[in-house]
Amino acid sequence: MHNYNRTFGAMLSGRVAKRYGHAGLPEDSIYIKARGTGGQSFGAWAARGVTIELEGEANDYVGKGLSGGRLIIYPPRDCAIERAEDNIIIGNTVLYGAISGECNLFHKVGRGVAGERFCVRNSGATAVVEGVGDHGCEYMTGGIAVVLGHTGRNFVPGSEAEFKADLVLLAMGFVHPVHVGMIEALKAETGLELDPRGNVKATTEGVGAYQTSVPGVFGAGDMRRGQSLVVWAIREGRQRARAVDEWLMGRSDLPS
Repeated sequence: MHNYNRTFGAMLSGRVAKRYGHAGLPEDSIYIKARGTGGQSFGAWAARGVTIELEGEANDYVGKGLSGGRLIIYPPRDCAIERAEDNIIIGNTVLYGAISGECNLFHKVGRGVAGERFCVRNSGATAVVEGVGDHGCEYMTGGIAVVLGHTGRNFVPGSEAEFKADLVLLAMGFVHPVHVGMIEALKAETGLELDPRGNVKATTEGVGAYQTSVPGVFGAGDMRRGQSLVVWAIREGRQRARAVDEWLMGRSDLPS
């Protein structure tokens, strides 16, 4: 594959669609393995039954209009970039207007990051990727996007909403000790006070236990303790439920 091989697979999928319609063929009926650099719109309009596996990288508009096909992309086996989160293997505007199918950038050989506007206008395809750039899942109305790592600015634009609330429960789990970005964003938005370790400060004693510095906002889990190898969720969940019940009712019959 070379970067001047644009819309690879589109004519093939057109023939499949012309003969079998949108229903296409059984999964993996046509399986193509390629190596190199895919040009723009790699795997565009791939029909059901067409699977294209690329060892390398691809330009913008991967899987444009994906229509039931499967795309598998991963870095070359001899790639010198060790960290998946540093390895951009596909460009911008991936799965633009996709309606069904799969795009998998998580493979046993390696995995990588996508550019900006990942899954823009996706309405039915499923995608797995290590990380994405800005404006991820823009105008996405359906399908599934699993982003295992970092997301850029304005992720899922248009999904933000504000609701008036007398009581807010916050619980988070971290898979990495570095979570400053998320906690700092919470602090900036809500004014939550942090402890010396940079976690959300919440008392654990008496009436109002697990309450943060903001009245009516309760916190538990890793956001209060910091990242831990020990699973605290069930215990802290029960304790916080009792604390909230006491805060609301003045007493609680829930088990501690």
